[in-house]
Amino acid sequence: MELGDYRAQIDEIDHKLVELFAKRMDVAAGIAAYKKEHGLPVLDPVREREKLQKTVQSAPEALRDYTASLYSLLFELSRSRQNRLLHKQSPLAESIQTAIEQTPPLFPEKAAVACQGVEGSNSQIACERLFRLPNELYFSSFDAVFNAIEKGLCRYGVLPIENSTAGSVNAVYDLMMRHHFHIVRSVRVKIDHNLLARPGATLSGIREIYSHEQALSQCAQFLSSLPGVKVIPCENTALAAKLVAESGRDDVAALSTRACERLYGLECLAPSVQDTANNYTRFICIARDLEIYPGADRTSLMMTLRHEPGSLYKVLSRFYALGINLNKLESRPLPERSFEFMFYFDLENPVYDPAFLQLVSELGDISEEYTYLGSYSEVI
Repeated sequence: MELGDYRAQIDEIDHKLVELFAKRMDVAAGIAAYKKEHGLPVLDPVREREKLQKTVQSAPEALRDYTASLYSLLFELSRSRQNRLLHKQSPLAESIQTAIEQTPPLFPEKAAVACQGVEGSNSQIACERLFRLPNELYFSSFDAVFNAIEKGLCRYGVLPIENSTAGSVNAVYDLMMRHHFHIVRSVRVKIDHNLLARPGATLSGIREIYSHEQALSQCAQFLSSLPGVKVIPCENTALAAKLVAESGRDDVAALSTRACERLYGLECLAPSVQDTANNYTRFICIARDLEIYPGADRTSLMMTLRHEPGSLYKVLSRFYALGINLNKLESRPLPERSFEFMFYFDLENPVYDPAFLQLVSELGDISEEYTYLGSYSEVI
C-alpha cells in the first residue's frame, strides 16, 4: 500500500469516530437531563472508575495506556458538557458574578495602601504605577501588610509575587491563603540593582553588602566576583540603602535602586549588576474584599490535587476543553503532607466568558481543595 492509501483509511476511520463521538455526547446530554430531574450529581466516581477499567481491559495490551488516556479525556469532556447543559453554578461563581456587578467601573486613583519596606522601595514604585495619588503606609514585613488591611488601616496592599529570575515569592502565597484576601490588580516593574555606598567609598574597599534575599539571588554572578565580601540579607532593598546611609562606614554597600541613591545621598559604585537585563518583578495589589474591575482577564488559583496518576492531567484537560489559556503552572511541597504538592495556576481568560464561570463551578470536581485568589488585569 502507498502512503495515500493509509491516509485514506485514516480519513474514513476518523469520519466514523466523529459520528460516534457526536452520538456519545448526545447520549451524555440525555443522562444530564435525567440526573437533573432526579437530583443526581454529574460525577459518579464509582461508575466512571468501573467503566474506565472495563474499557482499558478490552483494548489490546499494547494499547491499554493509550486507551486509558483517551477515555480519561473523553470522560472530562462529557462531564464538562453535562455541567454546561445543566447550567450548574457554584457559590464561588455566584460570588464572582456579584463582585463583577458591584465593583465600581474605574480602579481608584486614591487609596490608603500598605507597602512592605521603607520609602524608595520597589514596592513604592509599583504602588505609584497602580495608583495616581496613593497614601502609602510602610510596614516591616509581608505579614504586617496583611494585618494592616485586616485591621482596616489600609484598603489595599502592594506586594511582590514573582520575579522573572528568582521565581515566586512563596511567603506571599502562603499569606494569601491564610488571610483569604484577593488580588485586584497586578503590575510589572523592571528591576535594576545597583551597588550603592556612602560618598568616598570604593568598590575594592567594600567588605559587606546588604540587600533583600531576592535581590542577592538576582545578582549572584556579580557577588561571586567579589571574594571575601560578606553578604547580609535584610527586609528589602530600600532598607538596605538606608542602613548603609546611616552606618557611618565606607566599607559597606547595598544592592538597591537609583531612587534610593538620591533619597539617601549615596553613590553608585556599580550600576545594573543583576544577572540578566530582562529582570522584572510582578507586584500584586491585594484587598480583603473581592473586587473585579472591568477588563479583568487574568485569574490566579491554588489547588491541591489527588495524589494519584493523572490528577494534574485531568485539570489541564479541563482547561483545554473549555478553551482557557494557562500562563503559569508551578508546584511546591505541602509541609504537612509527605510528597504532596500545592499547584499555582495563572489563567488568561476574560472573567465574563461563560467558559470561565463554568470552570469555576467545576473546580470542586477536579481538585481536593482550591483557593480562588482573584480575577484582575495587569499593568505592563
